[in-house]
Amino acid sequence: MADRNSPTSPIKGTDVEMQNVDVLVSGGGIAGLIAAAAFGASGFKTLMVDPSQPIITGDEAGSDLRSTAFLRPARDLFKRIGIWEALEPHATPLDSLKIVDTVTGDAGQPEIRTERQFDGRETGDEPFGWNFLNWVIRRELARAVPEIKNVTLRYGVGFKNLLTRTDEALVTLSDGSRIRAKLVIAADGRNSPVREAAGIGVKTTRYGQKSLAFTATHELPHHNISTEIYREGGPFTMVPLPDVDGKPASAIVWMNPGAYATELLHMDEEAFNATMTARSAGLFGKLELASGRGIFPIITRLAESLSSERVAVIAEAAHVLPPIGAQGLNTSLNDLAELLELSEAHRGELGCRTMLDSYARTRHRDIATRARVVDVFNRVVRSEDEVLRAVRLLGLKAVHDLKPVRRKVMEAGLGPI
Repeated sequence: MADRNSPTSPIKGTDVEMQNVDVLVSGGGIAGLIAAAAFGASGFKTLMVDPSQPIITGDEAGSDLRSTAFLRPARDLFKRIGIWEALEPHATPLDSLKIVDTVTGDAGQPEIRTERQFDGRETGDEPFGWNFLNWVIRRELARAVPEIKNVTLRYGVGFKNLLTRTDEALVTLSDGSRIRAKLVIAADGRNSPVREAAGIGVKTTRYGQKSLAFTATHELPHHNISTEIYREGGPFTMVPLPDVDGKPASAIVWMNPGAYATELLHMDEEAFNATMTARSAGLFGKLELASGRGIFPIITRLAESLSSERVAVIAEAAHVLPPIGAQGLNTSLNDLAELLELSEAHRGELGCRTMLDSYARTRHRDIATRARVVDVFNRVVRSEDEVLRAVRLLGLKAVHDLKPVRRKVMEAGLGPI
């Protein structure tokens, strides 16, 4: 066999050259870019590939209009791998989380039953998280990650097929080039081609819901408080952003039954502004749309395994959760942190079975627990059933008003359970 330490080596029986890397990351979304940065910063020769060019503005077709609240462990990881300095100027601190429980009143308007506020500084002398628009994160990562040593990014080229052996993975890309890697990371989304090539199935739960994602301005300031407003159909979540045109602004995720979400997507702007202002229970004065509207199906999807020979599955290739409690991308970063720690501990045998079995076992417990909690929570929050609405109200009061319970829930949200 050719020397694996050489930059390229011919594949026996062909005239195609093989590129050797330690880690191949398939997928150039937020999780894939952070994975490439993390492994490169840790000294692993890393190649990231993605068939599409990154969308790094908010007005392009296909732009991700959602936002992500990165919690403290994510910030700590970003500092460690050298990307926090690039991201921090675009962050809005999240000092507190307010939960407001509402019901539809006799006049068809929301009525507030109770509200509770969870302060981040109760579990540490700093905000509990920092919010970013997703397309802004991708823009800044696309600029910062190529500057990290040991990292190469290739856009316009994607994964095609996979052959694994006990000591390596051989990957063919869509342009015919070949890669020899010790570890292949599937960070290529909920319909992951790498996961499928590795023979890993998925289990999907559908709720008949969709979420709208957009940015809105409002009359009253948010004071760096993230607000979740519960009502039948699903939560209406407002996460603080920097001002837009001198007005307070928030990133909003609004969950509803699918048909109504689609109706809202196509509603004219004036009617939409009035409808979302009413849905916000008037807590921030008049709301006005300040971006396009994106729509996303609400599902829970879990990979049946998180690893196979020489392959680790992370992020949405491993799990898709409803957008509740900032669990999605933060759970993905928990995947990455665990995989990176194990890779550093097995540096001489990167991607070995022992390492990947440990990754799959550890992450499965955490992901399964979070998925169950989010699933139950979503079913209770969206329900119109009087009993479940009473459970929702009592549960909110109990979680907040009992200090030991409140602290445990807040700490669970900041890291692996």
